[in-house]
Amino acid sequence: MIAIESAGITDVGKKRRGNEDALFLDDTLGLYVVADGMGGHRAGEIASQLVVKTISRYILQSKNNGDAEKHIHPNNTLSHEANRLLSGIRLSNKVVHEASLDNEACRGMGSTVSAVYFTDGTFIVANVGDSPIYLIRDGKIKLISVLHTVMAEQAAINPANAQKLGREFRHVLTRAMGTDGSVNADIYEIQCFKDDILVISSDGLSDKASPDEILELVIQNGLDTACQKLVKLANDRGGDDNVTTIVLKVKMIKNSRLNFSRMKATTTRFFSKYFSNGKM
Repeated sequence: MIAIESAGITDVGKKRRGNEDALFLDDTLGLYVVADGMGGHRAGEIASQLVVKTISRYILQSKNNGDAEKHIHPNNTLSHEANRLLSGIRLSNKVVHEASLDNEACRGMGSTVSAVYFTDGTFIVANVGDSPIYLIRDGKIKLISVLHTVMAEQAAINPANAQKLGREFRHVLTRAMGTDGSVNADIYEIQCFKDDILVISSDGLSDKASPDEILELVIQNGLDTACQKLVKLANDRGGDDNVTTIVLKVKMIKNSRLNFSRMKATTTRFFSKYFSNGKM
């Protein structure tokens, strides 16, 4: 059993008329989601709300169905719970895409999604787009999601060429929820430790605050206060975009039965890249 404490906040910012961000957090379910919508005339707001509602309902219904649960195009390199989250993301992509086709005012709408889902001894992170997920462990902060932008992907291939791109390419997404009939999410399952802290946000925060600044505010404050101060920091620096953040902390791990055999190919690569002996 894992006990989690969390807080979340979303704010319109200083420049936008509406809030196209959406969030979901449920300590009992162990699910936390941030979505950043895009599209004109409230379409982005609709897309992000559809994403968080569809994923949260799917996870709840699947958990309640137990043995009757069936995943959408399951991946045999992932655990049962990781496939559950991935199926929720795939379903929400379908819902947003179909809604954009059915309503001309929503044509072309889309959203990012970043989600964290806890099991008995691990947490699963999955994302589409550029809403970051950070892990704070042993006083250090690490980006554990994958940024799906032109600049980030170019930097992974050729860092020198990425530096030549203008700042506007930081926000040109290479994949998003609902823009196509199917979507590929990056997903990892990571062993959980007591006092782990995760921060999920929209780019309205990450554009204005560095990882080290996020680390400092989260470490020095309670969860609710940390969320409020993070949003205030982004707004004090211009508030050009909607700002959303969820901060969650692992308070207790009891009688965890972690099965390392289920943490397969993608997770193994993640551990070898970021961790040594389970610690950052």
